Amino acid sequence: MSWMIAGLGNPDKEYIGTRHNIGRDFVEHLRGALPKKVKVLDLNVYMNNSGGPINKAVSSKKAAEKLIVVHDELDVPLGRVKVSFGSSAGGHNGVKSIEKALKTRNYVRVRVGISPSTPSGKLKRPEGEKIVDFVLGKFKPAEQEKVKKARKTAGEALELIVTKGLSQAMTEINSR
Repeated sequence: MSWMIAGLGNPDKEYIGTRHNIGRDFVEHLRGALPKKVKVLDLNVYMNNSGGPINKAVSSKKAAEKLIVVHDELDVPLGRVKVSFGSSAGGHNGVKSIEKALKTRNYVRVRVGISPSTPSGKLKRPEGEKIVDFVLGKFKPAEQEKVKKARKTAGEALELIVTKGLSQAMTEINSR
């Protein structure tokens, strides 16, 4: 069984380059470089409705274990990437939609950090009403180097998952 990958985001052009679309943007950027064992799922729906089209592509709970979802993560600093399997959606509505549609959490998530951090690397997560504006905002020029680093790491994570397995990918990527 081959792997399936979906990058979460919103389909309208106004969302390109926003923090919320980082998953979708990364998968589009990496599309040509992905291993041949990976099928890209094109989700032409808003992020919070991602579960519907993913459910159509995933035939069973066993098949869901070969699904990789790339998405923005407020609980990870910009520039960092975390790989997880079977974890809670937290407050991420796109991930909640997928869990509800698949009736399982057992799929791979490549969580791409979007939050600022202190010079020492401590997370400075936005709170309250500021979250929506922050998430839908575009990256500042000063943040582009960290975005580029995260894109490279996400690509490495995908390659590791497909070629060396989830455990190896989690060990290598999550320890960075």
